[in-house]
Amino acid sequence: MEALRFTGSTQVLEYLEVPVPKITLPDQVLIKVAFAGVCGTDLHIIAGEFPFSNKGTKILGHEFSGTVVDVGSSVKNIQKGDRVAVDPNEGCRCCDFCHSGNPHYCNIGGIQNTVGIHRDGGWATYAMVPTNLVQKLPNSITLEQAALAEPLACLSHGWDMLSPVPVGSRILITGAGIIGNLWVSLLHLQGHKNVTVSEPNVTRLNFVKKLDTGYNLITPDQLTKNRATDPNYAFEVVIDCSGFCPAIQQGLSLLTKGGKLCCFGIPPPDQTITVAPFDLYAREITIFAVNVNPFSMVKSIGFIEAMGSRYIAYEKLGIQVFELKDYRKALDLLKSGSIAKAMFKL
Repeated sequence: MEALRFTGSTQVLEYLEVPVPKITLPDQVLIKVAFAGVCGTDLHIIAGEFPFSNKGTKILGHEFSGTVVDVGSSVKNIQKGDRVAVDPNEGCRCCDFCHSGNPHYCNIGGIQNTVGIHRDGGWATYAMVPTNLVQKLPNSITLEQAALAEPLACLSHGWDMLSPVPVGSRILITGAGIIGNLWVSLLHLQGHKNVTVSEPNVTRLNFVKKLDTGYNLITPDQLTKNRATDPNYAFEVVIDCSGFCPAIQQGLSLLTKGGKLCCFGIPPPDQTITVAPFDLYAREITIFAVNVNPFSMVKSIGFIEAMGSRYIAYEKLGIQVFELKDYRKALDLLKSGSIAKAMFKL
């Protein structure tokens, strides 16, 4: 089968033929991959910026959907022919974090044991995963849409943390990549109208226009000018989807009293922002970050069903589809900001 494999020690990503995995354990599920996404985390891994990216050689791809072709002897919840999405994250199921319902904090599992990062993932014709990570799809969801289930599961976790957000709240989204576009879709679905999207790349802002939300689409320079001309220009909620520390810093400065900053994008581990604790106190600012998707895949499927093709359509979201062998072109376009997301069709 074809696969994209990454070696952390040499930072080499290679396209090659490898054997099809065979079921050796009773809880395993073999999936014929249909669609597999390229996440910003993948770009950090390939660049050697992700903290756990130097452990061995693995097939990347932690966002994928497909069809079950074989199952182990103890698998009961899934059968051959089922269409599925994959939750790549799980805990050890033994530690205090896991037992308290927070497997994403697990020091053994969690982000340190993710399918597509530390275990072979979906950038291949076939992928092998344990049955507890497989989410069966309803007939109302296509395999194309289901390939976004994992990032939307992360959004679902973030939405639970951010809520309640009263309709009418002034909301700023910084970064109009795929995550920013999915947040735009989620907020519009929930009835929010007073939303501003800040993005320096005009091409990406044009992708947001295709979602036809009527939101205010501006550049970071325009944000600065608006604040300079109106000292009361501020937001109740800022959601950073860029992972770019200057954008996070700007968003923090634009929060009104009682405001909330959601750090969703993943910044480089060596970058920092400056926060004055007295300012947090004086304005009662809340800052929180979102780490993956603990038990939120079911909610993600619910979001996809609710959004439907009104929002979850590749053309509207700026997603371009590639064959696996064209991965270099896909990564180059993604890095340049010419597309919001690259998706491999196997």
